[in-house]
Amino acid sequence: MNTLLILLDEAAANTDKGGGFMGILPMLLIFIVFIVFFMIIPQRRKNKEQKKFRESLKKGDKVVTIGGFHGKITEVRENTVMVSIAPDVNVEIEMSALVQNAAQVGGQN
Repeated sequence: MNTLLILLDEAAANTDKGGGFMGILPMLLIFIVFIVFFMIIPQRRKNKEQKKFRESLKKGDKVVTIGGFHGKITEVRENTVMVSIAPDVNVEIEMSALVQNAAQVGGQN
């Protein structure tokens, strides 16, 4: 009985030595890798595509705003564009409020 208690006491002492942080470390590393590959990298790629889209806007492009308005660009400015949403109705819209692919979002060609 004494031998069993001594062995159990030694086993408990050995698990306490590396238990705390070392037990959590592999899960923490997996979590960090998950965040990097599934959140940070795709967001950077999306931001790069949006920047490229905004730089390529030109007069005559069909666009959709994040509010759902469909229109055609009549003038491109530094941070805004003038969009014709109806005959004789032009509105000034921030470039950041435009959806990248109007054909895919709005069903237009």
